Amino acid sequence: MIYLDYQATTPLASEVAKAMRPWIEEKFANPHSPSRWGREADAAIEVARKQVEQAIGLSGGSLAFTGSATEALNWAIKGTIEKSNRNRVVTVRTEHAAVLDTCEWLEGRGVEVVYLPVGPDGLLDLAEVEAVVDERTALLAVMLVNNEIGVIQPVGKISAIAHRAGALMLTDAVQALGRVPIPDGPDLVAVSAHKIHGPKGIGGLWMRQGAEPMPLIHGGGQERGLRSGTLSPALCVGFGAAAKLASERRDADSEHVERLWTAAWEALGSEWILNGSPDHRYRGNLNIRREGIDTARLISELRDIAFSLGSACASGSGRPSHVLRALGLSDREARSSIRIGFGRYTTEAELVDALKRIDAAATAQENLAA
Repeated sequence: MIYLDYQATTPLASEVAKAMRPWIEEKFANPHSPSRWGREADAAIEVARKQVEQAIGLSGGSLAFTGSATEALNWAIKGTIEKSNRNRVVTVRTEHAAVLDTCEWLEGRGVEVVYLPVGPDGLLDLAEVEAVVDERTALLAVMLVNNEIGVIQPVGKISAIAHRAGALMLTDAVQALGRVPIPDGPDLVAVSAHKIHGPKGIGGLWMRQGAEPMPLIHGGGQERGLRSGTLSPALCVGFGAAAKLASERRDADSEHVERLWTAAWEALGSEWILNGSPDHRYRGNLNIRREGIDTARLISELRDIAFSLGSACASGSGRPSHVLRALGLSDREARSSIRIGFGRYTTEAELVDALKRIDAAATAQENLAA
């Protein structure tokens, strides 16, 4: 199989698997136990916490481990509203479902939510952001790197707008961690291990001091007194090892992705159109469309190539991508789009081979329809 779905998940790094193994096997103690083994597990978790915080690269705050980035985003949004005397959330139409569905849930409980549009390139208009973020706003939530089209929002500038209005800033940095720098400014940052060659089942919420949301999960307060539940030393250690590796390999990974991006466009035919900004984007995300192509059929015909039609979290819904529709694409154009994701362990040869086969299959469809 040629794996080209890096935005859905990434292959587990061998270094991460090696770091996790002792904590899966002989070092199984509860990290919240006062025993020597428990204290050892707790110490390993604290090392992992520092490794993830260093990869995030922001100062003046700390990380709480969560079961996923979805939990982190729910916690950040719901907990901020619960703590605030303001009753408005501002977000973007192209956010992940973890943000949009949480906002919809809040709307059902009387919270006002403003959904900002994006341009055809997927970028926000900062003047529009400034126009709606005011003294009624508790939280502004904007993803740093979009999970479907890879577009990078100017989160540093957007944070400044939020702070001028006295609002907090949340950024979903799941697709950014280890790939692009997280700019200073956000008060809350959600991250995930399995997008940076770590294990599934663990995420985190970085919180600037004083911006901590109210707890979402109750029952012991094991994590910073804010999140209850027994932590998994194996998952925490795996996240830490993946974060450390991402920090060490950031330049090499970035150069590799740039080479792959160039090779990809050389392999594709001229009929393919890029979705989203060509400049303000993470280049390991190639979201493209070709007029009239049945992309679901492409996936069925090329079963030994893993690629997607959009967000893995929304696959199977039958609806065209809400992100692509927000760019102004028609349902037909959205359904003619595919997402190719590549990164550290993708070779140029397999990427070129896969894209040539995808292009050939699309051409064959066109010839049959002619």
